Amino acid sequence: MAILAKLHHSTRYNYDRPVSLGPQIVRLRPAPHCRTPVLAFSLKITPETHFINWQQDPHGNYLARLVFPEPTDEFSITVDVLAEMAVYNPFDFFIEDYAQTFPFQYAESLAKDIAAYIGAEPAGPLLQAYVDAIPRQEEGTVDFLVELNQALQQKIRYVVRMEPGVQTPEETLQLGSGS
Repeated sequence: MAILAKLHHSTRYNYDRPVSLGPQIVRLRPAPHCRTPVLAFSLKITPETHFINWQQDPHGNYLARLVFPEPTDEFSITVDVLAEMAVYNPFDFFIEDYAQTFPFQYAESLAKDIAAYIGAEPAGPLLQAYVDAIPRQEEGTVDFLVELNQALQQKIRYVVRMEPGVQTPEETLQLGSGS
C-alpha cells in the first residue's frame, strides 16, 4: 500500500517600496522522469501580473522562467505537491557490460553526456581521507555500491536538520550526522 505525501513550500520576499524584478528562474516542479508518481502539482506566484514560460534543462528537469512587467513590493512562490510514495526495488536497473565489475571506465561515447557528473570540487581533508580508504579491489558493481552505502549508513547517522542551507560533505563527516 502506498503512502501519499503532501509537500508545501513557500518563499516570500517583502520590500519597503516597489521594486523592479528581473527575470527569475524557479526549479520547483518535479522532474518528469522521476519514479515517484506525482498526483497533483500547483505553483502560485505573486505578483499575479507576470509571464511564465516553462522550459526544460538539458537533463529534462522543468524550470519556470518568470518575467514581471511592473514594479512590486512583494514576491512570493508557493508550491504544493501530492506524491505517491510507493516501495520499489532500488536495484531494478541494468548495468552495461563494461560496468559489471568495479572499478570500470565509462565508454568514450558517454564522455559529453556525463561530463557534468565527473568533475568535483576539491575534497576537504576528511572527505579525501574517506575516499582514499575506499577499497578498490575488483568486485561486482552492485556489491560495491551496497557495501559503500552500508559503510556510510554506519558512519553517518540521519538527523532532521532545521538549519538553512546545504551541509558540506566535510561538515557531515566531522559531525557524523546529516540529513
